[in-house]
Order: sequence, then C-alpha cells, then structure tokens
Amino acid sequence: MSWEILAVSIVLIVTSLVLAAFVLMHKGRGGGLSDLFGGGVSSSMGGVSVAERNLDRLTIIVALVWLASIVGLGLMYKYGI
Repeated sequence: MSWEILAVSIVLIVTSLVLAAFVLMHKGRGGGLSDLFGGGVSSSMGGVSVAERNLDRLTIIVALVWLASIVGLGLMYKYGI
C-alpha cells in the first residue's frame, strides 16, 4: 500500500467519524426518526440560529471532503497509484 492511499484512507476515516457526529448534532425538525428520540416535542420559536447555520456549513464541507476522498480512493485503486 502506497503512502497516498494510506493518507486518503485516514482522511476518509476521520471525515466519516466527524460527519456522523455533525449529523447527530443537528436539531430534529420534526417527523421521521427524530420523533423516536424525543425530537418532536420541541417547538421552533424563531428562525435558524447562527450556530445551526455554521453547523450546516461545516457538515456540507466535511461531506464534500468525504465524497472527494471516496472518489480519490476509487481512482487510486483503479489506476494502481
């Protein structure tokens, strides 16, 4: 295994864990599985807070890095880097 594949694999593992944590930190917006864990009880009084918007942005960024690492690993394995 080359060091490039090892580095991208480590990035994939780290981003997978961070992405799972970020998704779990999101506030349930009613309906679906969030109601199973008590998320349907809360009421939304106002708009989306700054912290939630920043969490959304970070989640999207981490998801894009996660996707890029998957595509990169696939290309590395296909072309034998």
